[in-house]
Amino acid sequence: MLSVLIAVLFLAVPLALVLAARHWRWARAIGPVVLAYAAGMALGLSGLMPEAAEPMRNTMTEASLALALPLLMFGIDLRAWQHLAGPALKGMALAVAAVTIIAVAMFFSSSGSTELRAQLTGLAIGMYTGGLANLGAVKLALTVPDARYLMFATVDTMVGAVYLLFMLTLAPGFFRKLLPSPAGTTAHSPAPEELAPTGLTLIRGGVALVAAGLCVGLAVVIAPAIPFGSKDVWTILLITTFGLLGGQIRFLRENPAASALGMYLIYVFSFAVAAGLNLAGLAGVEMQVVAFVVIVTFGALFLHALLCRAFKVDADSFMITSVAAIMSPAFVPMVVRALGNEAVLMSGIAAGLLGFAIGNYLAIGVALSLAGLGG
Repeated sequence: MLSVLIAVLFLAVPLALVLAARHWRWARAIGPVVLAYAAGMALGLSGLMPEAAEPMRNTMTEASLALALPLLMFGIDLRAWQHLAGPALKGMALAVAAVTIIAVAMFFSSSGSTELRAQLTGLAIGMYTGGLANLGAVKLALTVPDARYLMFATVDTMVGAVYLLFMLTLAPGFFRKLLPSPAGTTAHSPAPEELAPTGLTLIRGGVALVAAGLCVGLAVVIAPAIPFGSKDVWTILLITTFGLLGGQIRFLRENPAASALGMYLIYVFSFAVAAGLNLAGLAGVEMQVVAFVVIVTFGALFLHALLCRAFKVDADSFMITSVAAIMSPAFVPMVVRALGNEAVLMSGIAAGLLGFAIGNYLAIGVALSLAGLGG
């Protein structure tokens, strides 16, 4: 009975936060992800979570993220990338390269155990090439402790706010002097439509969940049969792969419920992870996490700018791909408005989805390679 109540709690609280963000301005300004983390941490630190609830919390953490990955991947059309504008594609490739270079440099220049540094490197590459879903996937694949993951996510929220403020205010003028001017600003690309609440029908949601469950089930069955590597790593990579393949099926890719359900499950994951925080775990968090997030975020930003200057990528393509990588494609329209150049909107979003698709493979691969150096 306790397990059922915990499961209901972990599903109901994020749903309430989503509804709050739709109806109250203050909640919308904070955002469901931050609210989910805050609510989870409040629950964990309150001491109200009984020790017997821990197995169900772990189950909810793993299941929510596992289902969220394919649901979010279903929206990616791999064939559409052949039409991606050249500057945006080049800018995104350089953004991924910059994040990877800075994160690996931090691995070699930081102190601490090889395991700690490899985990932070993987988290940074996953987060700053794809986004929150990649961060959660890397956490599970590399078995990152909850307290370390929460500290990374919390610091990223604060640093990300500073980064975004800079990109919306001072960055356009600064980088348009440093980098070539954009080719043109007259083309118009409509913003992607947001799913209205009435679009989340039971039938569409059921189809999306069944398809996502099939992706997860296949990954869970196949992963143990692979004779090398970690089962957890292969499970995450296979779920990612099956989700991408599912996105090539039209009725899954155009299902409006998939991405909305995927984001809701990310909120469930955030709440469940945060609920595992306790005072003992908080006291043991390495402050090295703070330095890692700050240096990778801004180090990658300026290395990316230098690479774009060297490879003659224009200023606007640089800025939208930087935001798409470091923040997520969801923030691209905001920056496009600040730039006054709607021609780069869809290219920026498509480039961000490309980073999201490769983020798990790159982050986990690099982290495991670096972890092997300590063996």
